[in-house]
Amino acid sequence: MNDQSKPMDAASSAPVANATVAVRPGGGALPPEEVARLTDDIVAALKTVYDPEIPADIYELGLIYKIEIGDDRAIAVDMTLTTPNCPSAQELPIMVENAVASVSGVGPVSVEIVWEPPWDPSRMSDEARVVLNIW
Repeated sequence: MNDQSKPMDAASSAPVANATVAVRPGGGALPPEEVARLTDDIVAALKTVYDPEIPADIYELGLIYKIEIGDDRAIAVDMTLTTPNCPSAQELPIMVENAVASVSGVGPVSVEIVWEPPWDPSRMSDEARVVLNIW
């Protein structure tokens, strides 16, 4: 298990493949089954977003570090890029925001580019490694 799949707070977070999903505490917590549905639907939406230069989706590439679901259904996504000089740096966050916003039942969506920890190929899933023929 690498660092990105370890929850930051075991009471309010859970690892989901390449990212940590955290539920922000608040007044009226969402039922666990709704959090699970939202998580599954958000991950499915993220898997539709591809870096235009790489034939693997951004989730399997390990570019999504954290997904936070607020009690108000607001979604915050922390993501990174393969390199600070990524030619898709302007469009990928917008694509992520649009994909997550398309999920039924989510509120406002915010996407933040983060650089810590830096991305490296060890963050890719086995699926991405097969697609890219990297072992």
